[in-house]
Amino acid sequence: MAEVNPQSAPATIVVHEFSHAVAALTAAQAHNRPITILSAMGAVRSAGAGWWRELVTQAGANVPDQAAEWILDCGDEPGMALAALREGVQAIALDAGEPIWSRVAQIAVQCDASVLRIDRAGALDLADSNNPQRDCYLYLSNTPDGVAKPGVLG
Repeated sequence: MAEVNPQSAPATIVVHEFSHAVAALTAAQAHNRPITILSAMGAVRSAGAGWWRELVTQAGANVPDQAAEWILDCGDEPGMALAALREGVQAIALDAGEPIWSRVAQIAVQCDASVLRIDRAGALDLADSNNPQRDCYLYLSNTPDGVAKPGVLG
């Protein structure tokens, strides 16, 4: 596996399908960047934990040399979060108050998994992307958005 620049903070990309996940991993590998791949909000309800687990496996097999943190969003549904943990999902996002969040987090530790609170600000969401590969490359690059050659315009 390529050594990742330790000064780079993980970028977060929200994926909705297999091609999005592969595009995110490929772009992260090209930019030598750590990456967090996050499911759509509440994806545990619409797609399921089994789908997420297989997405992680299959996309990872397509880009085997790029590590990523994969997080399944469980919305505000602790029951679905627990089901995801039973399915073997290693990281879940849960939007629940105390004491529910803490209890699910305790169970996650027993499953060797983690429960997180997610801030989606600054994340790239590929939901409406016509070209996920390009969008991921642009998001992960250090060039200013919309300017191909900074300084040319004066």
